[in-house]
Amino acid sequence: MGVDAVLYRLVRAGPARRQPSYVAVAVVADPDDVLLDLMRRVRGGGRTPLLDRVDPLGELVVNAEAVPQLLPELRCLAEAARAPAEVEQIRQLVLLARRCLNGRDVEIRFESD
Repeated sequence: MGVDAVLYRLVRAGPARRQPSYVAVAVVADPDDVLLDLMRRVRGGGRTPLLDRVDPLGELVVNAEAVPQLLPELRCLAEAARAPAEVEQIRQLVLLARRCLNGRDVEIRFESD
């Protein structure tokens, strides 16, 4: 039961759509619980307040405005990373966060399996 990070883009309402919706454009999957284990290791230390709110049974939405807070928290996870798979997971998350930071009408959702 890992926590996937999914980058969503807002699709505005148009003539055929009454309400705006979101479309997944990129995913950093966590099938082996790498991210979940890392977050558990650093949780509660006060250095990752945003990531501490990730619910392994729910969803946390991080909008583009919160990404500047997310990036240093990902660095904290990187400091706790021990295995190559953990380092790679964080690298992929940083790339996803940077896409969100540079995009418009995007958000990252941490979603449980």
